[in-house]
Amino acid sequence: TVPAELLGELKKIGFFGLNIPQEYGGVGLSVRQYLKVVGDLSSSDLALALISLAHLSIGCKGILLFGNEAQKKKYLVPAASGDMIFSYALTEPKIGSDAKHIETQAVLSEDGRNYILNGQKTYITNANYAGGLTVFAQLDPENPGFMGAFIVETAWDGVKIGQDMPKMGLKASSTATIQFKDVKVPVENLLGQPGDGFKIAMSILNYGRLALGAGSAGAINQSRLDMEKQSSRRIQFGVPINSFELIQEKMVQAKVDSYVATAMTAFAAGLLEDDPAAVVATESSHCKLFGTTRAWDTLYNALQVAGGSGYLATQPYEKRMRDFRVTTIFEGTTEIHSIYPALFVLRHLDKHMKKIHPSAFSKLIFLIKGLFARVQWKLRFNNRIMNRAARLAKANARSIRWLLHAGLLVYGKGIQNNQFFLRRLTTLSLYLFGLISVLAKIDAAQRAGADVSEDLQVLGYLVEEARKARRDNKRLFRSRREALHRKILQSIVSRLSEPAKA
Repeated sequence: TVPAELLGELKKIGFFGLNIPQEYGGVGLSVRQYLKVVGDLSSSDLALALISLAHLSIGCKGILLFGNEAQKKKYLVPAASGDMIFSYALTEPKIGSDAKHIETQAVLSEDGRNYILNGQKTYITNANYAGGLTVFAQLDPENPGFMGAFIVETAWDGVKIGQDMPKMGLKASSTATIQFKDVKVPVENLLGQPGDGFKIAMSILNYGRLALGAGSAGAINQSRLDMEKQSSRRIQFGVPINSFELIQEKMVQAKVDSYVATAMTAFAAGLLEDDPAAVVATESSHCKLFGTTRAWDTLYNALQVAGGSGYLATQPYEKRMRDFRVTTIFEGTTEIHSIYPALFVLRHLDKHMKKIHPSAFSKLIFLIKGLFARVQWKLRFNNRIMNRAARLAKANARSIRWLLHAGLLVYGKGIQNNQFFLRRLTTLSLYLFGLISVLAKIDAAQRAGADVSEDLQVLGYLVEEARKARRDNKRLFRSRREALHRKILQSIVSRLSEPAKA
């Protein structure tokens, strides 16, 4: 854990109030400014960055977004000073990504003055540093998803925080289980209205996922710099290893990934700066998925470039890989984010159809028309590479629309269980968002009079990568590999179901 002396120094420099408005004692950084700080912190020490991320991006973010003025004055002021560090308490022993079905419950007392909170949360970051929690609980056991979001103080009777868990990495970060036994939560500590809890939880996670995207960009960039330094110093066959194409490939990929991850988080952050309540579920999911998976690959490559010395515990690679590994698990696993954007759009499309097209026939007509509808697109640039990227983004948008409608026609309600199809949709969407984000970044730089020659090279590289991804993912039906997957899986399942031999 972080020594008390260091926590004290962090308080002095405003570490705990970076993105809290100045009127509540914070520094008042914008979303993009704060994400820049998270990226810089992550390049130095991810565990330290995580303390800030858990406190500001998700811990007290609900108060900032959904709290009333009394709640903000009471809790954001000590949050900004660091006198009350916050945690986000959603995950439970049996419930991770399926947040609608958490088991923690809050029941209104007979006098109507308090909610009685009972349940258990686990893997809670900042748990043993926290003075405050944003806790999510079911309000109606018969109606899963009808949840409340509560501000809970850890000093209250009935709140019990366990010992820090022995983790693989992130040793400076506190992670523990929290139990709630008949905790009296004043009704004035409910965020929003009864039933708003799930919406609040998902809105907060958008900010957390963006912060992970920014932190990933910082980790990629630091590893890229390490690769460049090591590859120029390490001599094999009489020459520096940076003269070999397979080493060069790792450095180039890291440069592209760092640029794209930064552009994606900046684009999504801009949407939230324009409207803090903007729906950026798809964009934040893409930032999290792209950033964490590409950063993990880059960390692996950085160790590889370092050679045998990279395997030594005296080098930074072991700690970085231990610290970073969990980012592909928390705030939604890689597997969830590989299908979530597609599911998100499908659910909204389904709601639209039920509302506007109540009959089965009208739904069918709507889906058929959707197959042939034109995608409105007016992106034009005075640059050949940028126009190629814009055309590819438009092609992806057109394919996504077609696949959504065709998928519903072919798979029906079973579409939600066809994860290979959903992953293909998400991949097309991710590259669509990546291309648009990079185009926006380059266009802004051009307007500011900057030299974008290197930026355009990065865009060209991304275009080639996106073209390959498009070829592999624009299909409606299963590939041969996916079909073989089923056959091989059947042999695995049948073997597992066989009775054990005596």
